[in-house]
Amino acid sequence: MIGVAVTALGEKTQPIIERIKECGFLRLLADVKLETGAASHYGDEARELREISLTELASLQGLDVILCGTSAARSAVEAAKVQGVTILGPEAIPGFLLLVSRLRSEINDLVQAQLMLEAIIHATQDAISVVDEHGKGILVNPAYTRLTGLVEKDVLGKPATVDIAEGESIHMQVLATKKPVRGAMLKVGPQRKEVIVDVAPLIVEGRLRGSVGVIHDVSEIKRLTEELARARQRIRHLEAKYTFEDIVGQSPELRAAIEQAQRAADLPATILLRGESGTGKELFAHAIHSASRWRRGQFIRVNCTAIAESLLESELFGYEEGAFTGARRHGKKGYFEEAEGGTIFLDEIGEISPALQAKLLRVLQEKEIIRVGGNTPVPVSARVIAATNVNLEQAVQEGRFREDLYYRLNVVPVFIPPLRYRKDDIPLLVTHLLRKFNQQFGRAVERVSPQALSTLVAYDWPGNVRELENIIGRAMINMRFNETIIQAHHLPPLGNVSTVPRRLWASLAPGWTPGQTLSKLTTEVEKDALHRCLEYTRGNKTEAARLLGVSPRTLYYKLEKYGLEQ
Repeated sequence: MIGVAVTALGEKTQPIIERIKECGFLRLLADVKLETGAASHYGDEARELREISLTELASLQGLDVILCGTSAARSAVEAAKVQGVTILGPEAIPGFLLLVSRLRSEINDLVQAQLMLEAIIHATQDAISVVDEHGKGILVNPAYTRLTGLVEKDVLGKPATVDIAEGESIHMQVLATKKPVRGAMLKVGPQRKEVIVDVAPLIVEGRLRGSVGVIHDVSEIKRLTEELARARQRIRHLEAKYTFEDIVGQSPELRAAIEQAQRAADLPATILLRGESGTGKELFAHAIHSASRWRRGQFIRVNCTAIAESLLESELFGYEEGAFTGARRHGKKGYFEEAEGGTIFLDEIGEISPALQAKLLRVLQEKEIIRVGGNTPVPVSARVIAATNVNLEQAVQEGRFREDLYYRLNVVPVFIPPLRYRKDDIPLLVTHLLRKFNQQFGRAVERVSPQALSTLVAYDWPGNVRELENIIGRAMINMRFNETIIQAHHLPPLGNVSTVPRRLWASLAPGWTPGQTLSKLTTEVEKDALHRCLEYTRGNKTEAARLLGVSPRTLYYKLEKYGLEQ
């Protein structure tokens, strides 16, 4: 505040006093009565102004400026020889008032900016602490008080160390180095709360003026991290979305697979879903879970090829604290523990390593797991459904898959036929997919033309239902918006069209006669199918393997088994 006294202003006394009072940085102290008898003219607002004599001027506390209305008054005040006071005569008063007016405008702008900044700092949910260049507290916000338990009077004007319960003051470190510090761990306040602190220096026009710190509650960070983990878990651990009613098709091959799955759904036995890629193994797994006694539990899908080999073991079986670098404190449950009381679906089971096969065998045999880095068995009761498109019998013969694990998994095998073996289902599948994509794309496609449908039926579908879904979706994208029928020209180019006559597949259809066991019938049908296919291909084994949908290695094994090498 600037202390101001006036003297001999005459009729200008009232407006000048009003101007001074409008300025928050000026304080009007007194009106000086001169011995010369000069009179002061007061308005109503100035009547309470203190009057002093010239001899009292030297003892007036806080005086900085004297405004003199006449040259004689200025001479009289100068004669008093008051130390440290600026004396302004009548010619300087207009300039003084102009300067005061400009300063008032600028200060008001600064005050408004300060108020806005303080409002922002007080409104933020982050705890903020500001100190000056000497390390004395100058600002804290309500979030700081909520976090530390310290109010303004505990901090303002106090050293930066006043809120530290454990650790060094990061404010003082930043003031010493003029460099920001991030992620410092401290304990603050009477409750010794764990926090993470980020502090940056405040440098104004090249000069260090202090530092500002943002304080994060570790417990809140942990809560958010756990909430994120739970959200990810919910995404991964979905409830089963499909039932057997969602499986589209009426072919005998598909109905046989569905009936086998339905019979096994409620049995406490491992189910092995076998079929080529894209046949709907995961759809079957969902349906089995939904129809089982485990349907109220979690349905956890694990794609064994989507997780790095080095991580798959810890993801499946969990780990103990300190099991490896980066392991969580207190360890982590694996998928088998999380699936307790529910179903764990192990997709692509044929691709896991021999070492992991041995551990999985123990789970299936003993119904218990041992976490990575631990030695205490943990009982588990999750129902296991596995799936593979690998020829496990061949993998066992080649030593790539454990024979004992094969028998543990293959308790209830369900063979899902490829689409090329159930082409009668293609019209039903197309109708289902049209409904699905109409809803997704906002279209009104009604059907597929007979010519287009014939093209679809003639195709071999190596990618099975997944490929059909892709083709129908692309065909709808190729249509104009007002078109409602998929024509042949809307279909994207297809691969090889089946060259196997329908009469050949009909000749391979199994027939049963009294006295035949299922095992014997299966052997005869398989042998007959191999013989007929080789006749059809005139002994071309590569072509026969392609037509039968098996690898050449598997074909040679079957030929040797049935004595058909020649």
